[in-house]
Amino acid sequence: MTLTPAQIDTLLTAKEAQPHSVLGLHLGKKGKSAGLVGRAFVKDAVSCELIDLEADKAIPMEQIDEAGLFDVFIPRRRKVFRYQLRVQYPSGEMRQFFDPYSFLPTLGEQDLYLFNEGTEHCIYTKLGAHLREMDGVAGVSFAVWAPSAKRVSVVGNFNQWDGRYFPMRPLGASGVWELFIPGLGEGELYKFELLDQGGNIHLKTDPYGTYFEAPPGNASIVHNTRKHEWGDGEWIAQREAQAKQIDRPISIYEVHLGSWKRQVEDGGRPFNYRELAPMLADYAIDMGFTHIEVMPLAEHPFEGSWGYQVTGFYAPTHRFGSPDDFAFFVDHLHQRGLGIILDWVPAHFPRDSFALAEFDGTHLYEHADPRQGAHMDWGTLIFNFGRHEVRGFLIANALAWLDRYHIDGLRVDAVASMLYLDYSRNEGEWIPNKFGGRENLEAIDFLRETNRLVHDYYPGVLMIAEESTAFAGISKPVDEGGIGFDFKWNMGWMHDTLRYFEKDPIHRKWHQNDLTFGALYQWSENFITVFSHDEVVHGKNSMLYKMGAWHIPEKAANLRALYAHMWAWPGKKCLFMGCEFGQSHEWKYAGSLDWHLCQYLDHEGIRLLVRDLNKLYRDEPALSSRDLDPTAFRWIAAHDTEASIISYVRSDAEEQTLIFTVGHFTPTAREGYRIGVPRRGRWVEVINTNSEYYGGTGVGNGGEVHTEDVEADGCAQSLVLTIPPLSTTIFKWTAE
Repeated sequence: MTLTPAQIDTLLTAKEAQPHSVLGLHLGKKGKSAGLVGRAFVKDAVSCELIDLEADKAIPMEQIDEAGLFDVFIPRRRKVFRYQLRVQYPSGEMRQFFDPYSFLPTLGEQDLYLFNEGTEHCIYTKLGAHLREMDGVAGVSFAVWAPSAKRVSVVGNFNQWDGRYFPMRPLGASGVWELFIPGLGEGELYKFELLDQGGNIHLKTDPYGTYFEAPPGNASIVHNTRKHEWGDGEWIAQREAQAKQIDRPISIYEVHLGSWKRQVEDGGRPFNYRELAPMLADYAIDMGFTHIEVMPLAEHPFEGSWGYQVTGFYAPTHRFGSPDDFAFFVDHLHQRGLGIILDWVPAHFPRDSFALAEFDGTHLYEHADPRQGAHMDWGTLIFNFGRHEVRGFLIANALAWLDRYHIDGLRVDAVASMLYLDYSRNEGEWIPNKFGGRENLEAIDFLRETNRLVHDYYPGVLMIAEESTAFAGISKPVDEGGIGFDFKWNMGWMHDTLRYFEKDPIHRKWHQNDLTFGALYQWSENFITVFSHDEVVHGKNSMLYKMGAWHIPEKAANLRALYAHMWAWPGKKCLFMGCEFGQSHEWKYAGSLDWHLCQYLDHEGIRLLVRDLNKLYRDEPALSSRDLDPTAFRWIAAHDTEASIISYVRSDAEEQTLIFTVGHFTPTAREGYRIGVPRRGRWVEVINTNSEYYGGTGVGNGGEVHTEDVEADGCAQSLVLTIPPLSTTIFKWTAE
């Protein structure tokens, strides 16, 4: 025996921090004799031999402990040789395999240096679990960052989840622990068992894990994310070609995959990725949307969080299939001409004990001080954006979704909570920055770097901020001093507009500024005009039931008028599922949308209108290719508050096409109403939300109107219109 009692005790009690210095084959001595020392620790083994593969010779090992600890001294050998272990188990079964402790590290000094610096942008290819060949031997390499741990082990079914076996080696001062286990393959369940400085055991899932089992197990699963053969090359090339052309048709359908539709014949289960792909593509294409935005699909244990409390940042959720199934889903959408935007949640993470919280027994990913590290609203933890490895973890996460799954855009959740140190905090509950201010300088630097790198690595990918404050420069390029997003959700317009439409029409005349105020800041950012899932939950009512009217037909008329105004107003478009057909109930994550309502014209008419609005938007550059140009918009009139009428014009770059919108938001039709227009000639009525086709009364202008040479609203000519009740009417003038 070459081990001391102290070494034996350290191995048996899983306290060995340098397992590769003890286990495996090493130069050593026994007494005065020099030679090689071989040691193995194999669970449940009753005998073990060291097989010299070069000499094809079996060398019996001495059993030191019945837990499976073996030792042998080989005299007069000075050169470490290639070997395997041949083990017999109590059942009589014999196995021969390579020893994990005979391999060199899978990460080099440069990898570790860049990781600690936070600049290894593809660190997800190094840390985590990866199928590899080492010296011609297939297996899985494991690596995890846990700088304060005293010992880290890989555990799984392969060692009966016993942390005494497969302890990992620390790689210098990097804080990274590593182990290559030969013979393991795809599908293995695993976790990391960590011993902290206080002697406490933590069983953690892999922060870089690519696939997870369902709760309550939550184990990481070894998976090859490169198996899918992509067929979207044409789409990617087109996306890159449009990289500098962000002012183009973008109409987004926001979807929660688990509740869009469900398989009624199979107990109401959610459809999986492969089932959803053709159905969702068919529907979105028919409706004229350009992109689908999916609510967070990164792994999360609680469905009621809707995906916003992430425990597996690198893994598509298991709920709808495997990572390969998700790749199929994205590929199918691309081949059908649809982009996909993913909700991404770098602002916070939950306190679940199996995930990132206090990962190595310390506040590793989060701030230790709750004034910086605890999110007051959601009971979650805030990332320490000032720590290089944490910032690198998140930046690489954004890039991994684009690399592995060809995602076309990231909608970044809760950006406002990242920008401000005092977000949702009272005096004394936050710590000012180094200049005494409330801006979170580290988070701002993180967002800028993420946006810069996404655009550098993946031209044409869109970065979208859900940001609800007046923080300047959200969609301004980084090199111009901005945060670097392509777009920002227009939360101000959304709140003002809904506040107006929620009022009974009789009261709207005193609140017309809610409709017009947004034009004052419309071009301060690149905006997406949005009604999202947040507006139809938590007692806020569905979009239909928000409308200030008593009866469903009137509510539907209001909603049609609102949507037409939204599509005619500057800004890209985003609408949450179910809102497009005026679902009556609030959204429920655990059931399907109420598709049966589409048999009724009050609902189906709304859907048909949204479809026609998308077509008009995509076909007319005056609407879709000049959303970000203030010279393309002109108010005509917004002074008639008594009638609750507004009107405005959008134009193409050459002003060869003008789109004229008239919104009227009282229930009384207006006959002979004169409004000025900037061009003489014929104006075609291209959308009338009061059309019988959409469920309206049919009052309108017969398809077109012609100007009269009568001055009005500052124009040399005007139209005399029949303005339907509770409606938005859109006219088009084209140069002849």
